[in-house]
Amino acid sequence: MTTVSVTCGAGFIGSNYVNRLFREQPEQWIVVVDALTYAGSLDNVVIEVRESPRFRFVHGSVNDPTLMRELVRQADLIVHFAAETHVARSLEDDRIFFETDVMGTQAVLNAVMRWGDHIDRFVHISSSEVYGTAVREPMDEDHPLNPTSPYAAAKAGADRLVYSYAQTYDVPAVIVRPFNNYGPGQHLEKVVPRFISSALLGEALTIHGDGDASRDWIHVDDTIRGIRAVIEAPLQHVRGQAFNLGTGRDVSVLEIGKKILTLAGQPQDRLEFMDDRIGQVVRHIAATDKATDVLGFRATVDLDAGLERTFRWYTEHPEWWKKMLEFRRVKVELRGRMIWY
Repeated sequence: MTTVSVTCGAGFIGSNYVNRLFREQPEQWIVVVDALTYAGSLDNVVIEVRESPRFRFVHGSVNDPTLMRELVRQADLIVHFAAETHVARSLEDDRIFFETDVMGTQAVLNAVMRWGDHIDRFVHISSSEVYGTAVREPMDEDHPLNPTSPYAAAKAGADRLVYSYAQTYDVPAVIVRPFNNYGPGQHLEKVVPRFISSALLGEALTIHGDGDASRDWIHVDDTIRGIRAVIEAPLQHVRGQAFNLGTGRDVSVLEIGKKILTLAGQPQDRLEFMDDRIGQVVRHIAATDKATDVLGFRATVDLDAGLERTFRWYTEHPEWWKKMLEFRRVKVELRGRMIWY
């Protein structure tokens, strides 16, 4: 038996990883560390996992060096999801993003460096947001890092911190940069579930700017497959490397809104436009060659099929998402003005 320690394993992507790992790797113990902020809940981890002797939950912060030392001492593999992740919320309170995303990552890395000789690898979940708007298309792993929001800057700082520890201290680290995730159980602050909840409540779908901002949308199931591919690849092929996880196709936010209205059987005029968000990324589209060539990974979930599955899940689980309706928008003070994003 080996032990996998997962930071923020009660969040959206983290819990999906834990649930799938439990099903597919019966020879592994799973330890989840999570601060259970507004965006995390143990309910995201299925009850079969929570009640298993193979699962252990620790309520705590990645900024706790004593806790991180114990995490590392009992782990063979660390998958580091822990981060504040909402762009709009980072405009309202950026300090917590740097405390969690950068300093929290440093605390885990320091523990691995000092007490982790037995660690097979440290998998850091970064983000495509570190790239900023595409200056060349598609965006490969050598694309310049030009973060355009405090959230993106914090993730870029953590991304490069992990790289530095791999180079300087020989930490067996790998960096994963997922593009825009969506899927069942995602917090309503993200655009796809926000659109879905609005459609189900008969509200207009609010869109920043003209909706032309485009993203590479990857279903969470594909993201988990990509993370597994990073873990299963020979370490000498991935150590110190960064890998995009995307589809190689971008679709505008406006088109996503229209697709969701179609799924809801509502007219296309239920779209409502507002001022563009500051720090907005214009276009994200992943280059997928490296993940395919090195990891054998390619996204397989079709966008329309993935959105239909996601829409159906929210339709069937109103009790899960209705309790977080207040988190769909964030009030930001900008030069004396209060703006809702």
